[in-house]
This record gives sequence, C-alpha cells and structure tokens, in this order.
Amino acid sequence: MGQVYLAQDTQLDRPLALKLLPAKFTDDVDRLRRFKQEARATSALNHPNILTIYEIGEADGAHFIATEFIDGITLRLHLGRNSLKMAEALEIAVQMTSALSAAHQAGVVHRDIKPENVMLRTDGYVKILDFGLAKLAERETVDSEAITLAETDPGVVMGTVGYMSPEQARGRAVDARSDIFSMGVVLYEMLAGRSPFAGNSTSSVLVSILEREPPPLARFIPDVPPEMQRIITRTLAKSREDRYQTARDLYTDLKNFKQELDFNLKLASSTKWQEGELPSGGATTHIGKGADTVVEEGSNLFQTLNPTQQRFSHTSRRLSRDEPIDSLAVLPLVNASADPNAEYLSDGITESIINSLSQLPQLRVMARSTVFRYKGQEVDPIEVGNALDVRAVMLGRVLQIGEQLVIKAELVDVLDGSNLWGAQYNRKPADILAVQDEISGEIFENLRLRLTGDHKEKLGKRYTDNTEAYQLYLKGRYHTGKATREALHKGIEYFNQAIAVDPAYALAYSGLAEAYYGLSSAHLPPKEAMPRARAAAMKALEIDDTLAEAHASLGLVKVFYDWDWAGAETEYRRAIDLNPGYASAHHWYGWYLALMGRLDQATGEMQRAQELDPLSLEITADLGLSFFFARQYERAIEQFQKALEMDQNFIWARFFIGWAKEQQGLNDEAIAEFQRAAQVEDASVIKAALGHAYAAGGKIEEAQAILTELQQTSERKQGSPYDLAIIHTALGEHEKAFEHLENARENRSEALVWLKVDPRLDPLRTNPQFIDLMRRVGLPL
Repeated sequence: MGQVYLAQDTQLDRPLALKLLPAKFTDDVDRLRRFKQEARATSALNHPNILTIYEIGEADGAHFIATEFIDGITLRLHLGRNSLKMAEALEIAVQMTSALSAAHQAGVVHRDIKPENVMLRTDGYVKILDFGLAKLAERETVDSEAITLAETDPGVVMGTVGYMSPEQARGRAVDARSDIFSMGVVLYEMLAGRSPFAGNSTSSVLVSILEREPPPLARFIPDVPPEMQRIITRTLAKSREDRYQTARDLYTDLKNFKQELDFNLKLASSTKWQEGELPSGGATTHIGKGADTVVEEGSNLFQTLNPTQQRFSHTSRRLSRDEPIDSLAVLPLVNASADPNAEYLSDGITESIINSLSQLPQLRVMARSTVFRYKGQEVDPIEVGNALDVRAVMLGRVLQIGEQLVIKAELVDVLDGSNLWGAQYNRKPADILAVQDEISGEIFENLRLRLTGDHKEKLGKRYTDNTEAYQLYLKGRYHTGKATREALHKGIEYFNQAIAVDPAYALAYSGLAEAYYGLSSAHLPPKEAMPRARAAAMKALEIDDTLAEAHASLGLVKVFYDWDWAGAETEYRRAIDLNPGYASAHHWYGWYLALMGRLDQATGEMQRAQELDPLSLEITADLGLSFFFARQYERAIEQFQKALEMDQNFIWARFFIGWAKEQQGLNDEAIAEFQRAAQVEDASVIKAALGHAYAAGGKIEEAQAILTELQQTSERKQGSPYDLAIIHTALGEHEKAFEHLENARENRSEALVWLKVDPRLDPLRTNPQFIDLMRRVGLPL
C-alpha cells in the first residue's frame, strides 16, 4: 500500500511511523482509494491493541498517514525465531481478538489478518496494523446479534491466500466472521508451527481452504487439551454460521481457557504429593498416590484430571498444610439482617479485619476498595481468588437481631477450594471488639504465618475499648465512604460523636481528617476545610504517633494546602513504614512523587498500591497520570483504557484520555472525551479542560463561553482560579493567566500542586513570573 519510514515528530519530540503513497501511484485510483480507506478505517478505532493514527494528509503531492511507532517485531518474524508455548500463543490471541472485537463494534472488518500484520512490542503488547483491505461496514442483524458485513465486488478475491475465509476465497461478501476464520488460522499456526491449509500452489491452498479440514492439533501437540481443539474447530468452520458469531465470543472462550490453563500450571507447581518427589530431566516430577500418571511441572494437566477434578479431587493428591499462605482477600461480610441501617456494621467489621491484617508485613491483603467491588454479588471464592491473585479468601455473614449478634465466617484455600477454617460467633453487640479480635487471630493462625512480638501487638491493638464510640466510628466510615457532600458531613457528625464518647479515640480523629480533606475544594473552600483536616490529623498523632492513617492524612494536607513538600514526604514514608500494606499511603506517596517530577519512583509506588488494591479505579487511572506527566501519552492512554475496561462509567478515565489526546495533537478527539465527561460530571476542572481544548483548536467563541461560565463559578467561590488560568494560557493571554494563578496562590488552591508537571502550562514556564510563582509555592525548579 505504500512505503513506511521511521520519522521524528519535531513538535512533540516523539518517534512515529510515516506511511507514504509514492507520487507515481497517485494516479492509480484503486491504490489511492485503498490508501485513504486504510486511514479512515484505522482512525475510527481507539484500542490499545490497534495501531494508533496520529494524522492523515497530503504534502507536496504525496499522501501520508502518521501513526505511532511500534518498538517490536512482527508475529511472522517471532514465529520464525521461536516455537511458541501454548500460554504465549493464547496471550497473543486474547489481545488480537480483543482488538478485532473493538474493530467490529466500530463497523470495521480487517479482511487481512495474518502474522505479517501483527506486531509484538517489547513490553508484551500486541498491535494489529495494516487495515489496507478493511471495509467500513453496513450492519445486519442475525439471530439478535449485530453482525458486521463488508461488501466485496462479486468475483474479486481480496486478502492473503492461506489466511482467507472460504467466503473470501470465493470472492463473496465478507463479514466479521471472516476475520474470525483468519484469526483461527493464525492461532493454529502459532500452536502447530505450520499452516492448517497446506498446498504447493495458490490454487491448491484455496482448494484446501474450501474443501478440506485441517489436521487435528493432536498430530503436532501431544495431549492437546480438548477445549483448545474445540475452539480451533469452531473458529475454522467452513460455514460462517457454524463459527463464532462475534469476536467477543471468541475472546471470552480464549480468555477463560487461558485463565484455566494458568490456574492448572500454578496448581501443578504448588502441589505436594504424598509419595515424594523424583527428578526428571531437570524438572521436578511428582508421583501421586493412587494416580496412574506422572505429572511434570509446566506440563499439561488435562491428561490426568479434568478441570473440576484438578481443583477439588482429594483422593489422588494432598496439598501441603505446613507452608504459610501470604496473600488474602477479605470479602465484604453480607448484612443478613432485615434492617438496611445495619449495613454499616457488616461493612465496618470487614474494614476493621482488613486494616488489622494489612499491618502484617509478610501478608498481602487486598484493600477495601478492591474487595468492596464484590459487595452485593454472589461470588465463587476460587474465581475471586484467582482474579485477585491471592491464595486465600475470607467470606461470611453478619446478623443482628435485638441484643443478639451472629457472625459466621470461613476461610477458603483458593488453590483447591478446601475450607481452611470456619466458625460461628453468637455474641452481644457489646462484644463486637472482642469478636473482631478473635476472627483476625483465627485467620492469622490458619494462614500459618510467624509473627514477632511487635507484629502480634499490632494485630491485637485496639484504638478504643468503648463499644458505643466504635459503632459511631463505623457509621462515620460508612458515610464518608460514599464521598458525596451530604455523606461527608454526616460522617463528620458521627466521628465527632465518637470523639465525644471517647476523647482519646485517635482513629476517629484520623477519619475526621479524611472527611474534611474530601470536602476541600469540591464542597468547601480549602482555607475552611484544610486547617480542620490538619488539626484532626495532628490530634490523632498526639494521641497515637504510630497511626499510619493519620500520618498519611497529614501528608495530604502538607501537599495540597501547606505546600510543605519535604514534610509531606516524611509523613508518607512514616505511614508506609508503620503499615506497608496500606494501599492509600503508597497511592498518595506516588501522587506526591509524580507532582515532584520523580516519575520513575512515582510509578513504582503506584504499582505497589495497585498490587494491594488491583480493582481501584483511582489507582489504575493515576498510574496512567505518572506516564502522562512523563509525556508518554500513548502509554498513559493504554493505562486509562484499563480503568475504563474495569468500569465504562468511570468518567475520570475518559477525562484523562482527553488530556492525553490533546497533548498528542488530536484536538477533536480530546474535545469529544471532555464533552462526554461534562455530561456526567458538572465539575469546573472538566469544563476548564474543554475550554483549553477549544482555545488550542482555534474555537475561540466556545472557549470564551466556558471562561464566562467559570468566572461566575469562581465568584461563587466554587472551582479554582487555576481553571481560568489554563484557558487564558491557551488563548495566549498570559498576563490574565498569571492574575488567576496568583489568585489561586492567595486562596491556597489545591490545583497549584500541578504547576511543575501540567503540560498545559508549558507556554509560561520560561517567564520570570512563573519561575517566581514556583519558588513561592516551594516547588523545585
């Protein structure tokens, strides 16, 4: 379709791939049409596994497409160098089908899926490229599902022989299911090391595609799992009605099978057989009592047991019960009471157990925000444990009837589904503190961990012995967790009531600090909210200097209000030292490091936070901001997309994608993202971003309209003058921008922490006024 060059974007200082249609082909109408078709088809797609288009255009008579530069090799080259294991082939196939699903949903059929059009990046990402034969499709409903159709001129065969679907080979209309067939060919080739349709000539290959079934995988892969053969057979069905009907269906089967395979391999490496271990060719060989087969680590376990037997059979093998379990998810206890007002109790007990166990350095405990995403769901503890990569899962129920409190809990080993421990407690509500201590102690004992005296003291530590104060504290946590203005104020009421009952309740003061921080800027002026947050955090530390939560809360105040950067780092590091399993401390410290421009360290802390809180939307998105501040916009977008995959309604991920798109020069796409975000969240920071994008794109009237709206918001002491400053910066009105930045400094606006890293302020950075402002805010230059 053209010639591709490695080029340098001098404006954004990044490498890119430049695809040119040579001038001598400009008069070739069909070639020019297909070149433009590729650009239109690919630019309609936005997916981490599809090549990103930066720009299309014409210069000096040459048509060009500017795309991201992919640092890697083609799948074809990789296949020539390596014999792929099943796990690697499945990982590539999962990413490819995810991309095809997105393309088909956007109405694009690729029509030329083959190893040459798949690239493997050095970081493991798979990229599909070269949509030169793609068709922007019509849509036809088949069996209540949208099937994408792309018309081909009758009798014209388009595609690459060997990877064509039967309908392609006949020159007939093709649809999404043609890509699925081609995907099956590629998957077969990755697994078997050869094409499923062999032949000495083009015509013989076509006959093979149309009339012959491919050899079974078992001919090339001994003991191939039946599920893998089933997937291949369905993918390569001659009739498209017999194939997978959507790429999403194929993606689901491949992903589920890969997870099953990963689980079984992990099970094999962790299983201890009763009869001992024998070496075999450098690998560990386990002989199972009563088993007829020998299973080597890393081999395919389907030859011995089916998936259900592998998980739950206890007759042929026995797991070792003396090795410690180092990872745990405490699922939200179910409120079994008829009273919804008792919800705070089940949530609070769950959170207290998590907080207690997370202080043990040798135990990785999933954070509250991750496990609470399972709240209200019927869950399989084994599936949850595998999804969160933990060895054990605790689950249970809480029932309160009058003066009777019943708590039932059990601990499940994710490896084999066995019950490690279970108990039922029938107590009075006044005994809630004691029963929580018992549950935490039982869990710890059954995880077979060893503790020092200091860690035992942490595990059994109570912050109050007053049951009334504790229940008021739980109500405060329950309401502040909702994060709305009304809920935060309600939480503050309960924390103050808890403190009135027990003035030495440090944890209640820490909760008060977090609540006031939550109100700052969005619901209360920083000058009103932040001093209260600081006072509460310092009071908590005055009572108990070992309270990690209070150190972390004080760190927030020092960053976002005091601009005491060195002091903030001290507080965050102290919080992490006191409780290495406290995800929020790692998260907030990562934020601090990013704002300081220490981006490698920031990424490390964010990744540690994500290990502890893998389902946190905020942490997943904020990890992307570390890349964004480093001007790695494509990598940032990929990370933001992961947050969206977790929750399509998480509007801040879309907002951040808009930021990155704007910095890539994709102004229209950025504006679209900001507009979608603004429809859901009426926040001044979103409107300001939209105004900045309008101004940067030359839409001056639209930018001025947002400026007027934000000015009125600012006069009502809502939002931040910083929002006005960035729009004026984009309009080239630098003096007005500095006026608003100075106003933001006087009002202690939280947004000023972005000064060092916000790329939208780059036009101001060399101005002496900006340098002086940085000094007065205390930021390193």
